[in-house]
Amino acid sequence: MKKSSNVIWHQASVSQQDREKLNGHRGVTLWFTGLSGSGKSTLAHAVEKRLYEMKVRTYVLDGDNVRHGLCGDLGFSNVARRENIRRIGEVSKLFVDAGMIVLTAFISPFRSDRQQVRKLLDNRFIEIYCECPLNICESRDVKGLYKRARAGEVRDFTGISSPYEVPEAAEIIVNTDSLNLHESTQKIVRYLADQKIITSST
Repeated sequence: MKKSSNVIWHQASVSQQDREKLNGHRGVTLWFTGLSGSGKSTLAHAVEKRLYEMKVRTYVLDGDNVRHGLCGDLGFSNVARRENIRRIGEVSKLFVDAGMIVLTAFISPFRSDRQQVRKLLDNRFIEIYCECPLNICESRDVKGLYKRARAGEVRDFTGISSPYEVPEAAEIIVNTDSLNLHESTQKIVRYLADQKIITSST
């Protein structure tokens, strides 16, 4: 994307490290990816609730919610999906600079797009793959999207008429078909503590 030559990044007088010290934890992005119905949003919100109880400053960027405003002008073509993820990556970077833990729940089907966000955030990016077989995701079809996609009513639907590229080196893999919500949540929170992103006393 072409950037204006007249825009210069303003260095704030309060640094990321200052904000993290005040917050009592590091700022990172937890990037939940997986098929529709794999439990991304449910798990992201459960993790946020647990972190909130631990006094951690968080915010969830949910796929559907973001498309009501920031990405409301985008469709679901491959080009639009890439732009959607690019915007979320940039917003996530701002949250991380604020010293917060931002949780994003997006199918984000393409490895190259997720890799671009990883490059943008460097070691502040934690990819969480919600692994779940297609047939299980389809059986959870709360919104009826899989049924419509099978009927040809929804174009470019990930897992049916558009590909999903499985992460090759996700920091965390959560088998959402075999682990319950509490177990899945605890796995992620333990990882954050082990990596000293949060502390057990937070």
